[in-house]
Amino acid sequence: MDAYPHAVRIDREEREVIDHEIGLGALEKVRGSWRFKESERQTGQLLRYTWQIVDGFSSQEVLQEVEARLDGAQLLFSCDGRSCGRGVQWANRVFGQRMLYGRDEQQSYRVFDPLGDGSYRLLLFSSARTPDRQYLHAELLTLER
Repeated sequence: MDAYPHAVRIDREEREVIDHEIGLGALEKVRGSWRFKESERQTGQLLRYTWQIVDGFSSQEVLQEVEARLDGAQLLFSCDGRSCGRGVQWANRVFGQRMLYGRDEQQSYRVFDPLGDGSYRLLLFSSARTPDRQYLHAELLTLER
């Protein structure tokens, strides 16, 4: 994505994670606390990127282009808009990136097993606050075996 002409990287992080929670369902509030309807916990090496989408392109367009390039990847979960839950919770609680907070109806979240063999998880989250504030966030987790 760093070579993609309409995306500017604004954050990158790499670290080891233990029992990292991956949402496989919408975020919902249960007894006063936010949690995923379904999730899995994985341990491994996490690589995270956040890009701002520029040049008049939308985060949805870029997400669709990335998805089209994931030939053979197994989709584990997908949601769009309000069916994902509250955007502010995704931005702050899940990804720890407040800039990702956008309008609930303009968010999308995907979880893939890119090789279909259980060795990785790829998470993609797109959001839009305004036409000039469009973001794509990606996390690639190399799973410990």
